[in-house]
Amino acid sequence: MALVEINFDGIVGPSHNYAGLSPGNLAATSNAGLTSRPREAALEGIAKMRANLRLGLAQGILPPHDRPDERWLAALATDYGAAATYLKAQALSASPMWAANAATVSPAPDAGDGKCHLTVANLVTMAHRSHEWSETLAQLRLAFADAAFAVHPPVPAPFGDEGAANHMRLCEGHGAPGIEIFVYGESGGPFPARQRRDASEAVARAHRLDPAHTIFAQQSVEAIAAGAFHNDVVAVANERVLFAHELAFEDKAGLYADIALKAPWAEIVEVPAHRVSLADAIQSYLFNAQLVTLPDGAMALILPGEARGNTAVWSWLGEMIAGNGPIRRLEVVDVRQSMRNGGGPACLRLRVVCDPATVDPRFLVDEAKLDRLAAVIEAHWPEEIAIAEIGDPALISRICAARRALLVELELIGLLDR
Repeated sequence: MALVEINFDGIVGPSHNYAGLSPGNLAATSNAGLTSRPREAALEGIAKMRANLRLGLAQGILPPHDRPDERWLAALATDYGAAATYLKAQALSASPMWAANAATVSPAPDAGDGKCHLTVANLVTMAHRSHEWSETLAQLRLAFADAAFAVHPPVPAPFGDEGAANHMRLCEGHGAPGIEIFVYGESGGPFPARQRRDASEAVARAHRLDPAHTIFAQQSVEAIAAGAFHNDVVAVANERVLFAHELAFEDKAGLYADIALKAPWAEIVEVPAHRVSLADAIQSYLFNAQLVTLPDGAMALILPGEARGNTAVWSWLGEMIAGNGPIRRLEVVDVRQSMRNGGGPACLRLRVVCDPATVDPRFLVDEAKLDRLAAVIEAHWPEEIAIAEIGDPALISRICAARRALLVELELIGLLDR
């Protein structure tokens, strides 16, 4: 069984809008009220996936959720027509597009039972995301129905869990046993800490991880206060490499010592705060890049265009690439519409290490399938959504029809009856 890393990208849904629902996510709140461009956003995501395929990477997709979520509104004893404006926005959110929050994934080599484990995130900290888990669970149980996987329901409230955005894995190769690093938060500023240590520990137990190969690290209070609402805004790992900001972790020395003990082959690439401030890192989403291993064994950073546009960030990256470090290549992608809502390239994908033959093929893509999906998006996704339109019945009808057309193309029409 050949294990490879597959990036499963969330397809940006037709309800993509800028309602500013996520306190602590500076991009989302600063762009609240702007007119969004769902079609452009979804096509940017398709282009990113296409670029990954051309780099030789395996690529999958997760389709958008049913929006507005009438089942959630019904649990609140209302419906979309009668709901208050803020509930309409929360029911219509396209936030499942950020698949890094879909689940936490532990590959089979790390688990005591030899299965790849996925635990769906509960996302209870934010109302607009708290109702995602049931449809995410349905999708993951379909995509990973093979006996090689174990898909778990979310950790119960109130223990907040926001998935892979707060989880990293270091290993000598994707198919080799590794160490798993769970990053939790403690609020020390104006914004909430979204990942609870209790939740991380529960996920580690469910995944049957060896405590000797598991690390729990606290995210820097300073980083959270600066707007790093998830760990993946200040750190990312891939195989042997941890790429992190100097101020990413509350006890950096303790974490680095633990890594040296449990993974002596690992290499830490740290970006100094005097070269790239937290503000620059967060504005550019330098660490919300996809750090990937290419087929020739070299590592590449897949970065948003905003990183190239930030002088401090781009200058430091240029010096890094000119050196003899493990990250040898920079690839820049345009995901501007997602970035304006607070999600970079890494937010859009869930990493799963597995044998592709064990995945439902409807969730895997090649260039030809991406062509077909792009055609559906061109034909059905709204070009623009102004905030004043979110209660418009005609818009809601178009959003629902667009998602249906995509599910028909993917032969996943059964998800309409979840």
